[in-house]
Amino acid sequence: MHSNRQVKPPTGVENAIYCNFISKDEKNLIVTKATELTVYRILRNPEVPLAKITESNGEEKRKEKLEQVATYQLACRVVAIQAAPLASLGRDALLMAFADAKMSVIEYDASTHELKTLSMHHFEEEELKNGYLTNPHLPMIQVDPDFRCAVMLIYGTSLVVLPFKRETMGDDSDAPVHYSSRPSYLIKLKETDELLANIIDFQFLHGYYEPTLVILHEPVRTWPGRVAVRHDTCRIVALSLNISQKVHPVIWSQSSLPYDSLQVLAVPKPIGGIIIFAVNSLIYLNQSIPPYGVSLNSITDWSTTFPLKKQENVNLTLDCCKAAFISNENLVISLKGGEIYVLTLLVDGMRSMRGFDLSKAASSVLPTCVCAIEDKFYFLGSRLGNSLLLKYTKKAGDDTNGSAKVEPPAKKLKSDDKIDFLEDPEELAVYGKEVETSGNQISAYSFEVCDSLLNVGPCGNMVMGEPPLLSEEFHSNLDPDLEIVTTSGYGKNGALSVIQQTIRPQVVTTFQLPGCLDMWTVYGPSKKEGSTKVDGELTNPHAFLILSKEDTSMILRTGQEIAEVDESGFSTQASTVFAGNLGNNDHIVQVSPMGVRLLKGVKQLQHIPLDIGSPIVSCSAADPYLVIMSQQGDLILLTLTSEKQGKGHRLSIQKPQVNQSSRIIAITAYKDVSGMFATSSKSQSKMATTTGSNKGQKDDTSEKENKQSTVDDEDELLYGPTEPKLMAETMKESTREQAPETDAQRQTEPTHWCAVCRENGVLEILKLPDFAPVFLVRSFSMAHRLLVDSVVITTSSAEQQQQSHEMLPVVKEILLVGMGSKKSRPYLMCTEGDHLKVRFKKVSHDILMREKKKRAKKGTKMETDELTERSYRIKRLRPFNDVSSYSGVFVCGRYPCWLMMTSRGALREHSMTIDGPVTCFAAFHNVNCPRGFLYFNKMADLRVSVLPTHLTYDAPWPVRKVPMRCTPHFIQYHAESKTYAVVTSTLEPCTNIVRFNGDERELEEVERDDRFVFSTKDKFLLQLYSPINWDVIPNTKTEFDISQHVTCLKIVTLNIEGNMRSLLGIGTGQIYSEDHITKGKVYLWTVKDEALVGLAFIDTQLYINNAISIKHFVLISDIHKSVFLYSIRRNTELWRCIEYVDNPSAGRGNSLSLRRNKIEKSKLIDMFKVYDAKPLEVYSCEFLVDDSQLGFLASDADKNLIILHYQAEARESYGGTRLLRRGDINIDSHINSFVRIRCKVVDMATGLSIGGQFEKRQIAFFSTLDGALGYLIPMSEKTYRRFLMLQNTLTTSIAHVAGLNPRASRHLQQGQKTLSNPHRNIIDGDLIWRYTTLSITERNELAKRIGTNADQILDDLMDIER
Repeated sequence: MHSNRQVKPPTGVENAIYCNFISKDEKNLIVTKATELTVYRILRNPEVPLAKITESNGEEKRKEKLEQVATYQLACRVVAIQAAPLASLGRDALLMAFADAKMSVIEYDASTHELKTLSMHHFEEEELKNGYLTNPHLPMIQVDPDFRCAVMLIYGTSLVVLPFKRETMGDDSDAPVHYSSRPSYLIKLKETDELLANIIDFQFLHGYYEPTLVILHEPVRTWPGRVAVRHDTCRIVALSLNISQKVHPVIWSQSSLPYDSLQVLAVPKPIGGIIIFAVNSLIYLNQSIPPYGVSLNSITDWSTTFPLKKQENVNLTLDCCKAAFISNENLVISLKGGEIYVLTLLVDGMRSMRGFDLSKAASSVLPTCVCAIEDKFYFLGSRLGNSLLLKYTKKAGDDTNGSAKVEPPAKKLKSDDKIDFLEDPEELAVYGKEVETSGNQISAYSFEVCDSLLNVGPCGNMVMGEPPLLSEEFHSNLDPDLEIVTTSGYGKNGALSVIQQTIRPQVVTTFQLPGCLDMWTVYGPSKKEGSTKVDGELTNPHAFLILSKEDTSMILRTGQEIAEVDESGFSTQASTVFAGNLGNNDHIVQVSPMGVRLLKGVKQLQHIPLDIGSPIVSCSAADPYLVIMSQQGDLILLTLTSEKQGKGHRLSIQKPQVNQSSRIIAITAYKDVSGMFATSSKSQSKMATTTGSNKGQKDDTSEKENKQSTVDDEDELLYGPTEPKLMAETMKESTREQAPETDAQRQTEPTHWCAVCRENGVLEILKLPDFAPVFLVRSFSMAHRLLVDSVVITTSSAEQQQQSHEMLPVVKEILLVGMGSKKSRPYLMCTEGDHLKVRFKKVSHDILMREKKKRAKKGTKMETDELTERSYRIKRLRPFNDVSSYSGVFVCGRYPCWLMMTSRGALREHSMTIDGPVTCFAAFHNVNCPRGFLYFNKMADLRVSVLPTHLTYDAPWPVRKVPMRCTPHFIQYHAESKTYAVVTSTLEPCTNIVRFNGDERELEEVERDDRFVFSTKDKFLLQLYSPINWDVIPNTKTEFDISQHVTCLKIVTLNIEGNMRSLLGIGTGQIYSEDHITKGKVYLWTVKDEALVGLAFIDTQLYINNAISIKHFVLISDIHKSVFLYSIRRNTELWRCIEYVDNPSAGRGNSLSLRRNKIEKSKLIDMFKVYDAKPLEVYSCEFLVDDSQLGFLASDADKNLIILHYQAEARESYGGTRLLRRGDINIDSHINSFVRIRCKVVDMATGLSIGGQFEKRQIAFFSTLDGALGYLIPMSEKTYRRFLMLQNTLTTSIAHVAGLNPRASRHLQQGQKTLSNPHRNIIDGDLIWRYTTLSITERNELAKRIGTNADQILDDLMDIER
C-alpha cells in the first residue's frame, strides 16, 4: 500500500487565451499547465524591489508584469481551451476540452472565488471510437468569431457543435447582449463529405452570414519517403453550419495542397480568407479569389506542384511554428528555434493577395502556444523554457521614396527577471525595412521582454546531490539535506534546475544568549538632510536590537559590531512586550507589561505608566496608532501626535469604548493602503459603478448598517471568498470588484483598522481611532468556507454563543497584513492551537504546524512543553520587509516556515526546518548582514543569517536555473569528487552522407543550393560541473563523434584491483543509416585530479532503456517488454564489472552483460531472472523499499505508475518466474526519472527519533515532463485503509472543478485490453490533502462517516509529510 502525491505543480505552459474572465472591465490571461489553470492580469505599474533600485541608482525601469489572480487544480490535463461570452455579468466562460472526448463550460464565481461548471459534454461512447482501443486524436476546440457556436473535434472523425443563443437585454440598440448555450449535437464528417478523414486542423472563417468552418485534412496519406510517387495530398473543405436546421453543406473546397500542410489560420476582416502553414511553404486562400503561395526554401522544388513564388531572402521551415494576428494584416510567427518573424499581408483594392513580407523581428524561447494581447503585448508560452510576456512596438516609417532601408540592430531583448538567460547572444535584434507601395506600409517591429514565468520542465533526468554552500551549523544533522538537480529545457533554452525542498539560511555568525524569549529590531532616527553618505554605508539600517527575557530586557546597538547599550532611555528592568517604530520609522516605542516609552534614538521622549488592572500581554502597531491589550482583554489606543509648538512628538492615550460581552484574546492593527477597506457612502457609490479588480473579485453580500457608517460590499466579503484550510493554514484575502484604475486613482489615503478576536470565537474589525465596529464574523475559529459580515448579535444569540464557545478551538494569535505589489492585498492569518491556518483564494498549501497529541499514561501527569508554555503570548506571526528583497510573514514555532509574496501575486510557502524550532524572528539590515534576519532556535542560539541570493524563492520550491544553452540529456552526481557529470548535445547541420568501404568510413559532401534547409543531428558532449558556481571544471570536456548518440550515464562502483572505485559509465550507439548495422559502446571513466581518464570500452548490442541495481538485484526496463529482475551473485572473486549499453535501432535501449577475460561466464556468476509477462512501454523504473519488502516501480507511455512485486508462492507467478502487479495509478504526466531516498529518521522539532512505520522505508521522488515533482511512499495497512475510506468519501462529498471525477482520472489507462483488472492500492494524495481545505465541521463529519476522528487523519497526514 502506497500514497502518491504531487508536491510541486507543473510549470510548462501548454495553452493560453486572453479574455474577460474575472471582470467585464478588465481582461485576463488564462494559461494552462497540464492539470493547473492559472489566471493572470497585466500589472501596469509594478513595484520595483528596493534592491534593484539601489543597484541601478534609482533608474530602474518599471515594466509591465503578470500578476497572478487565481490558480485552480484540475483532475485531468487540459487539452484545449477557448473563451466565449456565456458567463453572467458580461464575463467570458471557458470551454475546456479533456481526453478522450469531454468538454466542460465553466465560469468564474465571484461569490466564492471558485470555478462554476455551467455544462458538461461527454462523448466517449464506444460507437464513436470506430472499434479502436486507443485514441491518438486529442480533442480540439474552436469558437465562431461572432459567437454563434463552438465546435469540438473528437476522435478525428466527428464534430461536436455547441450552439449559442444571443439575447438582447432591452429594446435599445445599445442594450447589453447576453449569450447562453443550447444543447450540443454531433456531426459525423463522413456523412458530410466522404473524403473528410485524417483531420489536421480547422478554423472558423470571418465575415460569413452563417458559421463557416474550414477543415484542413489529408484524404490519402503520404510521407517524405514517398513524395516522388504521391504528393500534394492535403485538401481544405468549408462547411456552412446551419445550426437551427442542423444542415451543413460544403460551400468551398480546394485540393492538391502540399502534403506537409500543418495548420490553418483565419484572416480577420476586412481581408478575410485563410493562411495555410506548410513546412516549406505559406499559402493564402480565399473563396472566389485566386490562391497565392510562396516557397520558403528550395525543398518545394520537388516536393509539391502547387504554384508557389520564391520568397526572397528567406530560408526557413515552419514545422512546429505558432502564429497569431496582432492586426488585420500583420501576424507574428514563432518558429521552433525561437525566432520571431512578422508576416505582413500585401493586398490590393480588390482584396487580392499581392504578396507577403516576412521579416525577422526577434529571437526568443521555443514556443508551445502564443497569444496576442491588447495594448501591444504578446505572450509566448513554452514547455521547453520560460514563458515570456513581450511588448512590441511598431516603428514609424522614415523612407518615403519606396526604397528598402535596413534598420540597424536594436536593443537586445532582455528580461529584468532573475532568470534572463533564455535569450541567445543576438536575442531580439530587430531587422526591418520600410517600404511604401500601393497603399501597403511595411513596418519593422521591436520586441521587449516585460516578464517571464519560470519553467523547470521538461525534467528529463534527475539526481540528488549534496548542497555545496551549506552552513557548518547544519552539518551534524542525521537526516541528509540534499538538493534535487534535474535537466530542463531544450536547445538554447536548455538548463539545469537546482531545486530545494526547504529554505537553508546562510549563517553569518551565532551567539549564545540563554534566557531570551523574544526580540525586535528597530530603526534609529533618520539622517538630517544635507549630511554626506560614507562609501559603502547602508541605506536605513537597523540601529538597535531589543531582547526580552523573563524579567529584564537587553538593548544592543547594531553597527560594525553588536554591543550592549549601557545608558539609554529604554526600559531594561522589565521584560518587553513589543518594540517597533512609529512616525515613518523616526521614533521608537517600547511596550513593557506596565508602561510605554517613546524614544528617538537612545533619548527618551515620553514615559507613560499604565495601570489598567492587569499587565499588558499583547500589542500591535499601525503607524501612527498603537493598540495595546491587557491580560483581561482591555484595549488601550496610543496615537503619535505632534506637539502644538511643533518641537516634537508625543503619545496621546485613549481608552476606547468596546463591547465587553466576551473577553478579547487576540488583536492586530492594520494600515490599509489598497483602498479596499472603506465605509463612507462616497466610496460605496463609486464602487457600485465599477467591477473587476486587480486583487480578485467578489459578489455583493449582506450589508451591515449602523447610525454612523455603513459597510460596503467589499467589507461584507472581506475574508469570505476563500476555501477554508482547516488543519493546516487558513489565510483570508480581502478582495472586491472594481474597474481598472489609473495610477493617480489608485493613490488613496491610508486607513487604519483593528481586528480583534474574542473568547467566544467572534472576529470583529474596528475602525481606528473611534473603534467603530464595521465587520463581524461568528465562530471564526471554525474556519468556515465564507467569512461574511454577520448581523448585530442579539441577547439570545449572545447567550447561546457564550454557552457553545467552550467547544470552539482557541485562537491564539491573529495578524492582518498587506502583501503583494505595493502591499495591496490584505491577508488575515491566525494561529489556532498548535497549527497555523492560512487561506489564500482557495490555493492549496502544504504547511503543517500541528504537533501530535501525546497521551499520558494512567495516573501520571503530562509533562508541559517549555516551548509551548512560554510562547503563548509571544508572537508567532512575524511580518518582514526586504529580506533579500522579499516581503511576507515568517511563522515561528516547531515547524517554522516563510510566507512570501512578490509583485507576481502568488503566495509562496517555504518551510525552514533545518535548524529545528524557531522561537522568535526579526528582520535585520546591517552592514555585516545586508537584508538579512535573526532568529533564535530551541538551543537559545541567536543566528545572524541571510537568504542565499542565488535561489529564486518566488516559486513553489526554492529553485535555481543554470543556463546551458544546449540540450542537457543526462546528469549524475559523483560523490567522491562532489561534482556533477552532465551530457549535453547541440544541433549541427548534416551536410554529408556516410559511405562504408569495408570497415573504413568515408564522408561524402552533399551539394545543395543556398535555399536548401539541411537536416540536423545531435553532437554529444560530456563535462564535469562544480556545484559551487556551476562552472565547467577545466580539462573535463569530452566530445563524441557526431555519429555517436549517448543513451545513458551512470555512476557505478566496481572492484578494480581489490579496491572499490566509483566510475562514470556512458553508453553510446553509433547510428548511420538504415543500411548499416547500429553498434554500441560502453565507456568507463574515473575522476582523477579533476580530470577524466578513459579506462575501457566494450561493444554490445541490446534493447534496454534503463537499468538500476541494489545489492545483488538488477532491475532492467525494456521499451516494449516491461521490466526484468535479475538476481546476480558472485561465484568467485573473479567478478569484474557490470556494464550496459545501447542499441539505438530499438529506439532507446540498454543492455546488461557480464564478462571476464579467459574465464567462462558460467563460472563467474549465478544469475536468476524473473519478468513481467504483460506488455508495457516502460519509460523509467526504480526499486521500492518498504522495511524488509522490496518492490519495483515503473512508469509507462500511458502516464501510469505501476508497482510490481516478486511473490514466488503466488499461483500467478508461475513458480516464481514472473513479477506480479500489485498497484497502479494514472498521474496524467510522463515520468522519465526517479530518485530514491530514505525517509526521515529524526523529528527536527524534538530531536527525537521518529521510528514507527517510516523508520526503515524509502521514498521515491519522480519528475515529469511538465515540470512537476511528486513522490510515492509506502504506508502501513491501517493508514492505507483509513485513507482509502476517506478518499472514497471525498470523491462524493466535495465539488470538483469542471465536473471531473478524480477517481476516474486516476484509473489505470491501457493502450490495449488485457485479461486483468486494475489493482489500484495507491492513494491519491492530492485528493486526500483537500481534506485540509474543509471547515472544522465538515472535517468532523467526514471523519465520523469513516469511523475515526479528525485528529487521527491529521496525524497521518503529518507523518507522511514530515
